[in-house]
Amino acid sequence: MSTSSHPALDGPRLSPASGRAARQLVVILHGYGADGADLIDLGRAWQGQLPEAAFIAPDAPELLPFEALGGRQWFALSERTPAEFRIGAEAAQPALDRFLDQELERLALDESALALVGFSQGAMMAFQCGLRRKSPPAALIGYSGLLPGSDRLGTVNTQSPVLIVHGTDDDVVPCYQSEIACKALENAGADTTLHQLSGLGHSIDERGMVLGGRFLEKAFS
Repeated sequence: MSTSSHPALDGPRLSPASGRAARQLVVILHGYGADGADLIDLGRAWQGQLPEAAFIAPDAPELLPFEALGGRQWFALSERTPAEFRIGAEAAQPALDRFLDQELERLALDESALALVGFSQGAMMAFQCGLRRKSPPAALIGYSGLLPGSDRLGTVNTQSPVLIVHGTDDDVVPCYQSEIACKALENAGADTTLHQLSGLGHSIDERGMVLGGRFLEKAFS
């Protein structure tokens, strides 16, 4: 399926807790085999710290080809090689870029009011897209993910602060991927913070939620 034939993205939304017009937009990108409903609770956890923020967790554009339960993917995974991650993320980027442009326009916000948060394959998309926006977002957060094309970052945006959170016991995306990503981003000049959480598998726990909330609060302040 080509990106041009992807339907427009949509997913669960949370309006600002303040009840006023949104001053920030936090877009949360789910992992392989999940959907937006899987992660929108992150937004609920952060509403107290970010009362002026709207949250949206879009469903990835593709259904899993073999999954009867409706799980989704940003791009297909078969070999799980660095080349597949890079090519897949590049192919999926235009649809996500269009979605972000539309949401910012709908809320009358500019790029400095945007944060991208991703888990696993969603973290790959947050990095792929966020590092290449025309204007840098306020923040990028990757949980339990990796950096596609870490060996060929070239002229990426290095102005967005980046938070990487990864469990030491992750058996899906090995924790060493967080170190590869952090080193590549730092070498490119990005302000990057890495937290490796002991005993955590392929998930987001209370520690990760707290780290993300503080990071977003600081980035938007």
